[in-house]
Amino acid sequence: MEFLTGVIKKEALEISEILAGEYEGKAIRVRGAIHTIRDMGEVAFIVLRKREGLVQCVYEEGKTDFSLDKLKEESTVEAEGVYKSDERSPHGFELRLTSLTVLSEPAAAMPLQISRFKLSTSLEAKLNNRAVSLRNLRERAVFRIQEGITRGFRDFLYGQGFTEIHTPKLGAKSAEGGANLFKLEYFHRPAILQQSPQFYKQMMVGVFDRVFETAPVFRAEKHNTKRHLNEYTSLDFEMGYIDGFEDIMAMETGFLQYAMKLLETEYQPELELLKLKLPNVEKIPCVRFDEAKERVAEKYDRQFRNPFDLEPEEEVLIGRYFKEEYDSDFVFVTHYPSKKRPFYAMDDPADPTYTLSFDLLFKGLEITTGGQRIHDYHELMEKIEKRGMETEGMEHYLSAFKHGMPKHGGLGIGLERLTMQLIGEENVREATLFPRDLSRLEP
Repeated sequence: MEFLTGVIKKEALEISEILAGEYEGKAIRVRGAIHTIRDMGEVAFIVLRKREGLVQCVYEEGKTDFSLDKLKEESTVEAEGVYKSDERSPHGFELRLTSLTVLSEPAAAMPLQISRFKLSTSLEAKLNNRAVSLRNLRERAVFRIQEGITRGFRDFLYGQGFTEIHTPKLGAKSAEGGANLFKLEYFHRPAILQQSPQFYKQMMVGVFDRVFETAPVFRAEKHNTKRHLNEYTSLDFEMGYIDGFEDIMAMETGFLQYAMKLLETEYQPELELLKLKLPNVEKIPCVRFDEAKERVAEKYDRQFRNPFDLEPEEEVLIGRYFKEEYDSDFVFVTHYPSKKRPFYAMDDPADPTYTLSFDLLFKGLEITTGGQRIHDYHELMEKIEKRGMETEGMEHYLSAFKHGMPKHGGLGIGLERLTMQLIGEENVREATLFPRDLSRLEP
């Protein structure tokens, strides 16, 4: 009889373990995939790829007990050798090989040259070979940055007293309404994929006061642009007992400050690899929707026809305006017209044609939508009736309000869009592990 007592300590070391120890002149063991082989004749450099980066191994003819010509790139191996400091090598050391054991070998040639700094191929080719293209260090670094954003979101909100929840993605009714829904059959009943966790997180405000979720959402919009996806990851939170929608914007500002600091301190290798300069989020300007339109129209001599929403070019110009005038990459645009906001958005008591809501633009692209919600049951029912909506499928949602809800609000952040803008890419698919759009359901 054997018992497991916890994590098994391995003899093979990770890069962080090597850097934390004193190994000069000592034999160590590492495991990894062969990223590239540079044969210089009597000496060869075998570079291993590990989760924390690259390890340079030196093969010297006559000193290493294996044949170099039998090695293949992307084979996984266990290498043993003597540690030697070398400032020219990744992480400042190299491994003088004494032995190498092949653990597995590839069955086919690589479709892409992943050892290059930047893949010189099309986005389509990268997405068609996603499992391989992500092995490229630069491609991989994008999603380490994305991990840092999500980690920052979770850690910051835990510190602010939020409870993490997990809501269903199958439902009978959409929180957003409209026709852009993925419809399906659920045991002979009509169902949809959720566009948002909105109903559920509002219901949970009555339970936990403050809740958040990081999960996929689905939009059946027939867009085929560089900024749209049909499935994306939304960073959502909802908080009760607010004094106004400004509390929501302040909480997001705090998250951004926390996340940027986390990236700066714990993701420095990825920042350097991607040559990223993090934006200044010490303070973020706020401007009313109608005022933003006026400022842009006046400064850039441009008039836009849609009085109820911001067109993509308009968002770009607003971002440009606040960068030029206030040196800010971010700007909160507040008080969107009620006509373009969901039924649960709280109307501005001073002017009900506008709402107590906002979008956050980052370098001219909307990455967040949020605001204060209607918390009074009778007021909510009046707005539903005014819009001619049916309440079928919303009974459980409405029951939460019928039995009392605190003043509350929240937001949803598009993770892929935030990542895209942060790393300076032009297509949101570059910041999506496995994109789903009009034409792509694989891999």
